[in-house]
Amino acid sequence: MVALTGCSGEDGAGPEQPPAEPPELVLARELIADKERVIGLYGVLIGKGAGELAPFRDRHQAHLTELRRRFPAAASPAPGATQSSGTPSPGASSPAASSPGAPTAGAAKVSLSSLREVERKAAAQRARRLSGIAPSMAQLVASIGACEAAHALALPRSL
Repeated sequence: MVALTGCSGEDGAGPEQPPAEPPELVLARELIADKERVIGLYGVLIGKGAGELAPFRDRHQAHLTELRRRFPAAASPAPGATQSSGTPSPGASSPAASSPGAPTAGAAKVSLSSLREVERKAAAQRARRLSGIAPSMAQLVASIGACEAAHALALPRSL
């Protein structure tokens, strides 16, 4: 009897797959991309003279700073990952900014009502992402969602 071997790996189970990323890291990457995009949207209006929106942008910047501090590996794209994780981000009509604070492709259409909608959708999405993550990450995500919900209510109606 002759044993045949192939290219399937040592145990015959097939090619080795890289280990799946922890859910916290995947979520942190998504949050970082969302925060960069939202900071860019605020930057567009602030650049057009709406300086009173700076505190809103600064809170998003604080979230981004904390996410990068807790998850330095999430600040760069996942190995072999595409631009999108497959999960639509809040207000996903424009792609993530290429650098923090950079305007997005839909920047010309940014308005207070579109910012309010982005904040509202982001806040609603946060609660859906709490399952299966560590309690400390869940607390951070819930805090970010609460801030986004407050922004949706507190943004001025006009500039």
